[in-house]
Amino acid sequence: MPDRIYFDHSATAPLDPRVAFVMNLANVETFGNPSSLHSEGRQARELVDHARHQVAALLHATASEIVFTASGTEADNLALLGVFRLDSETTPGHLITSAIEHPAILETCRFLEHNGVQVTYLPVDQHGLVDPDDLARAFRPDTRLVSIMAANNVVGTLQPIADLSRIARERGVLFHTDAVQSAGKVPLDVTREPVDMVSISAHKLHGPKGIGALYVRSGVRLQPLIFGGGQEHGLRSATENVAGLVGFGSAAQLALADMTEEAVRLVQLRDHLLAGLQQALPQAYLIGHSFKRLPGHVCLGFAGQEGESIRLLLSLDEAGVAISSGSACSAHKASEPSYVLLAMGFDPIRARGTLRVTLGRFNTKSEVDRFLQILPQAVNALRPVASYGGFAR
Repeated sequence: MPDRIYFDHSATAPLDPRVAFVMNLANVETFGNPSSLHSEGRQARELVDHARHQVAALLHATASEIVFTASGTEADNLALLGVFRLDSETTPGHLITSAIEHPAILETCRFLEHNGVQVTYLPVDQHGLVDPDDLARAFRPDTRLVSIMAANNVVGTLQPIADLSRIARERGVLFHTDAVQSAGKVPLDVTREPVDMVSISAHKLHGPKGIGALYVRSGVRLQPLIFGGGQEHGLRSATENVAGLVGFGSAAQLALADMTEEAVRLVQLRDHLLAGLQQALPQAYLIGHSFKRLPGHVCLGFAGQEGESIRLLLSLDEAGVAISSGSACSAHKASEPSYVLLAMGFDPIRARGTLRVTLGRFNTKSEVDRFLQILPQAVNALRPVASYGGFAR
C-alpha cells in the first residue's frame, strides 16, 4: 500500500528530523534549569539564549525582543491583553482587527469587549484582503492597537502588512500581526516594516508543538499574563522548555536558510496541482487571492457539491490523503459555514464546503500527481453536479 500523503501543513507540519536530532541531544545532555547558577543551569541558559537568537534572526529582530510562549495562541493573547491590561484604570480604549482573524484573536477580542474595550472588525473583499483605506477610516482618538493577521489560515491570502502597519505607525498606534501561518514561508523583516508585535509558532515551521514566540519591539510595554519567577523579561514566567526551544531555534534557522528556494518549489507544486485540477475537475474553483497567497496553500470549492465537503474529506482520508476542511482549529464546527468565507461574501451553503490543501517541505511532485488521480475519483463519487462555474484563477 502506498505511503499516506500529508497535505495539511497549515494545521501542523511534521517534525524535521534535523530538529528532532538537536532536541534529543538537549533532552539527554542538558537537563538543568536555565535559572540555576551551577554548570548544568548555565549550559541550559546557553541553549535558550542561542535559540532566542535563531528565532530573532527569522524576523530580523534582536534577541532581546523575543518573548517565548507555549503557543502562537498564547502569543496572540499576550499581545492583545498585554496592551489593554497595562493601564486598566484608564478608559478601556479601542482595538481594530479584521473579520477573518484566527480564533486566538477573535475570542480574545470578545473577552476584551466584555470588559469595555470597543472593537472594530474590518471587512475583507472577495479575496480575503483588508483594504488599507478601511483601516485608515477606522481610527479613533482612543485607538490603542491594530491586529491584522499576515496570512489567513483558511484561504491562504496574504495581507498588505507593510501598508497596514505604516498607517498605524503614522497615527502613533501599536500594530500586531499574527504571522503563525506565514513566518518562515514568506519574508517578514521588522527592521523594514513598522510592526510592533509578531506572533509565531514552532510547529508550523517543522518544529515542535507547544512552543511559540511573540516579537515585541524594543520600547513597547505590555502587562504579563503569567506571573512567577520573572522569566522572559517578566512577561512569561515559567521554567523554560529547553528542548522545545532548541527545536524552535533549529526550525527557525532551517526555515530562514531555505525560505526563497522552498517558496519557489512550493509555488511550482501548487501551480502543478491547480493545472491538473483545471483539467480533471472543471467544477473546482480556487478560493482566496490567485497569487497573493502562501506558497503551498490551496483552498478549493466544488460547485454544486459544497455540502459534501466532510464526506469528501473522509473519503480522501480513507484513500490515504490527509487534508482539512477549512481550519483545523474549528474542526469540531466543520459542519457550520466558515466565518472567513461568509466575511468574503460566500453564501452559507458555499461557505460550508471547502477543501484546504497545504503543502510542505517534504511533499513531492509524485505525491501531487497521485493526489490528482485520487481526488477526481472521490469528487465524482459524490452526488452529481447540476451546474458549475468553472475553475477560478
